[in-house]
Amino acid sequence: MASRVLRAGSFIARTVPPPASVASVLSRRTFSVSARMASSFYEPGWEPEAPSVKTEIPGPKAKAAIAELDQVFDTRSLNMLTDYQKSVGNYIVDADGNVLLDVYAQIASIPLGYNNPALLKAARSDEMINGIINRPALGNFPPTDWAHVLKSGILKVAPKGLNQVFTAMAGSDANETAYKAAFMYRRQRERGGHHVEFTEEELSSSMLNQAPGAPQLSILSFKSGFHGRLFGSLSTTRSKPIHKLDIPAFDWPQATFPLLQYPLADHAAANAAAEAASLAEVEHLLLNHPLPPCAVVVEPIQSEGGDNHASPAFFRGLRALTRKHGVLLIVDEVQTGVGATGRFWAHEHWDLPHPPDMVTFSKKAQTAGYYYGDPLLRPNKPYRQFNTWMGDPARAILFRAIVDEVERLGLVESTARVGGYLYGKLEGLAGRYPGQFGNLRGKGMGTFIAFDHPKRDVFLAEAKKVGINIGGSGQSAVRLRPMLIFQEKHADLLVEGLEKVAKKLA
Repeated sequence: MASRVLRAGSFIARTVPPPASVASVLSRRTFSVSARMASSFYEPGWEPEAPSVKTEIPGPKAKAAIAELDQVFDTRSLNMLTDYQKSVGNYIVDADGNVLLDVYAQIASIPLGYNNPALLKAARSDEMINGIINRPALGNFPPTDWAHVLKSGILKVAPKGLNQVFTAMAGSDANETAYKAAFMYRRQRERGGHHVEFTEEELSSSMLNQAPGAPQLSILSFKSGFHGRLFGSLSTTRSKPIHKLDIPAFDWPQATFPLLQYPLADHAAANAAAEAASLAEVEHLLLNHPLPPCAVVVEPIQSEGGDNHASPAFFRGLRALTRKHGVLLIVDEVQTGVGATGRFWAHEHWDLPHPPDMVTFSKKAQTAGYYYGDPLLRPNKPYRQFNTWMGDPARAILFRAIVDEVERLGLVESTARVGGYLYGKLEGLAGRYPGQFGNLRGKGMGTFIAFDHPKRDVFLAEAKKVGINIGGSGQSAVRLRPMLIFQEKHADLLVEGLEKVAKKLA
């Protein structure tokens, strides 16, 4: 992508004062640093030099604040009570002043670090303030510049072959609306095209939740996959029972995702057989499931389910199967998208001869939705794919600023480079501490790296004590989700901290 200048607008400091910890940075020339500088993407002193743990976590101040919060809000899933005014860059700070290197990044959703200067500038623009205080119902009352906002941000980084977007609120919402598009596309095709009107039987039966107006169709997903916690998306989420318990679900098919063995070079034949078996199962379900699948939804890397990978050849085979049987392919890039794998979109690693039909996004994009290319994926009538907000202009403006900064600093390329450096360091740890960094995976996938630990939850707790905030997935995986501004110096600090934990648990 060509270099370009941030469209951030003017500052309105009196209306939105900057956090005290970053105010001084904004007065300096924070955008003059070369992307080639290894020390920092921003001026020295922007973020801490290293983690600093002063108290237990949570400490006394955090415990008191959590107790107060628990009176009005469920805190049982709380990871760390955070002071966002003091969190900067790659570092997250808690109520007691503990400073941790954050390689979990709000469940993989922070692209440029806390209190990033470029995003602070965009947030203070007249354009952003207008979007926030006059939040439009986009389907009915889009702003006059909405096409420009989309073209200069969300659509500027659209996956190859996909030139339209439906904007949404969150990842689950993006997936559910993509599923709706798939169902409507299938039925429109069966009727004979967009021009064919609905029958009276279809209209009346839909109000009774019965066929033909409410057809018996499905979305095929994979075991261990995760596609959200909303009502429809839950029927394709298969990662943990706690996500699904007590919620009625559709009887939709699931195929086995190929669980690869590591190191990959030592298990090439077994892994190829596992992928072939998975593709055969997909084809069987497409042909024989009683509720015909309209689409297959898949993550490039199964994130919540344990960071499970498959080869580019597997995904090319999946694309071939969906085209062969007239089924749409939805690639869920909610967690893998926006540069984390060393490509802007993870499916770019696959070298597909034909692009996916839809690509869903959220998290690091700070907005959500799905990309598509076929005009027939736009329903034949208004209000069929609709809700009040249909996304959020403020978040689309923020994503545009993220795209500009990713481009200006070469952060996708940087993440690819730093990921290779970090993977090599972790290979060294795996050699020195057998059994503690098992099934190390993610080579060549940027910083989207994971490994298994037999005492995973203990490992995560001990990491906090040495100043590392890190996350888990699946039953035993430790997943790394650094921000795009994560550099070699941060990788050194991370590996140093992980080695301390490994020594303690050895």
